Parts: sequence; structure tokens; C-alpha cells
Amino acid sequence: MPIYLANKRTSQANLRQQYGNGAIIDVTSRGSEPWVKFSPFYPHGGIPVPFTPGRTAASVEAIWQGLKIFEHQDIDEALLDDMTFHRRKRGGPARGQVLGHRAGIGGERLLGYAEARRLIYLPAYRWVLEHCVGDLVERLRKLSADRPVTLLDYDTNADINNLAKPLSHAALIIEYLIGTETGT
Repeated sequence: MPIYLANKRTSQANLRQQYGNGAIIDVTSRGSEPWVKFSPFYPHGGIPVPFTPGRTAASVEAIWQGLKIFEHQDIDEALLDDMTFHRRKRGGPARGQVLGHRAGIGGERLLGYAEARRLIYLPAYRWVLEHCVGDLVERLRKLSADRPVTLLDYDTNADINNLAKPLSHAALIIEYLIGTETGT
């Protein structure tokens, strides 16, 4: 059976009209247990920080935001340990423009957005899929064998090369389920 990706803001009536009576699962930070554990914001803890042997972080989003570099501010290592499940983004005029992502804590290399997606975000999220939510991945596989499954995400950009829009983590789940992962 197919697995679909849809915008979380779509009404239930429209989702049912478009995708039928299959399972509709919200994998965002506002989803219900246990599916919320797929959110990049979910504080699993122990997630390896790319390019930083021995260092772990609370969540994928903590890694992504923590390694971000601005004109007036370097990485935020304290953010890596934030287990409070905040939907926190780093930015704002005081920090200046985003310059890229640091290739690890103490790394000298500055990664551009596309490279950071491939070398930081994708490996961190794949690690979560393999080490933190493997049981849920299997539940999705079983569900999708019996009926269509639609995963809800705020972002529906499934193209890692489309830098104009945030990448959908639900799309990464689908790629992982069907074995067509990009960049990892």
C-alpha cells in the first residue's frame, strides 16, 4: 500500500477525501504518543553530534540549531543538551545573518545549507530512525502493508535539493520505509 505525505494544516475532511480511510498519522511535535517521537524536536537524548566523536545531543533539532553559525554568534553548545522539547529556533537581528553550520563542535569548517542538510541533519535523523524509533518504523511498515498511510508534517518538501523550503522529516520517514533514502 502507498504511504503519502500531507500538510498538517489540511482539514480532516480534505485528508479523507484525498487519501481515503487509511491511517492518518501526525509525526510533528504536536502529534500524539507514540508518533510524536518521530519529530526532530523530540528529546530522545544520546544522539551523536556529527563531526564530534563522543558528543551527543538531546534532539535532531538541537543539533541543527546548535551548530548554526551567525554573523555575531558561533555555535550554541548548551542547546545540544536541551531536553525540554522546546520548539526553539535560533535567529533574530542581534545574531546577524546565518553563515552556515559548523562541522561539529570545535570544527573549523563551515558548511553551506545544502551540505549541512546532507552531513548534519540527514545522519542525525537517520540515527534516530535506527536507534530510537525502530519499533515505530516497524509499526508503520505493518500498517502500510494493510492500508494506505498518510504522514502529516508542517513542511512537505521531499526534495533535499530544494533549499527554498524546509525539508520534511515525514518525507525522510517515507524514504526510509520504502528504501529510497537520499544522501545517507
